[in-house]
Amino acid sequence: MDVFKPHPQLAQHQKLREVKRVCPTHGAYVAGVYRWGEMNCKACHEAALRASDKIERDSQRLVSMAERTRQALNAAHIPERFENRFLSNYQPSCEASAYALSAAQRYAQEFDEPQAKGRSLIFCGNVGNGKTHLAIGIAHELILQRRYPLFVSVLNAVRHVKDTWRKDSPRSESQAIRDFIEPDLLILDEVGVQFGSDTEKLILFDIINGRYNRKKSTIVLSNLMVNELSAYLDERVIDRLREGGGIAVPFTWASYRG
Repeated sequence: MDVFKPHPQLAQHQKLREVKRVCPTHGAYVAGVYRWGEMNCKACHEAALRASDKIERDSQRLVSMAERTRQALNAAHIPERFENRFLSNYQPSCEASAYALSAAQRYAQEFDEPQAKGRSLIFCGNVGNGKTHLAIGIAHELILQRRYPLFVSVLNAVRHVKDTWRKDSPRSESQAIRDFIEPDLLILDEVGVQFGSDTEKLILFDIINGRYNRKKSTIVLSNLMVNELSAYLDERVIDRLREGGGIAVPFTWASYRG
């Protein structure tokens, strides 16, 4: 009578015997010995699996965070040229620029604190010394806090509202203004390059006053000095920007663009 012989591959997994071993991490254990070799410490094997699972989860989380950040950057309309401008890579060139960086860092850190709710900033002064860099750096910090910043030039903001005046516009003026009131932070760039007309002043007042009433923060960027802003922003707007602890940071040092 033929004796049953297991399949060669199955035979490889048949335990031949057991031996006692000592793991330097988990202590004594019994190892199974097979044709292909000896089993290692079961506790070590399980720990390795858990570590592998954690690495996989962490990797997936990082991919998810990167995608969420990308979507947030797109929603914030941050220009591609400035996507890599962070507070961490702003390099102060003098005491005044170090103060500007400190003000930006403090603003981002305190953004969600009750006493800072609705606080605004004015970055004004010389061209090419980092106003946009610091404002975008603040926006990056808020994105990490899952807040919604929006970056827009004054000209584009005014144009966005004026576009609703067309007869065929599907949206109303109030809806367009609301687009700039809803974000957690509005960064208004290039204040002072517009004409300074009464219409522009009224549109900007409606936007900033709406944010003021909602306790929403605004950052104004301008190559003008503070005392020159009133030619382009209503005095009431400037008062609202400075209320509640809002400050104007003068950028008076030379351009680092050379």
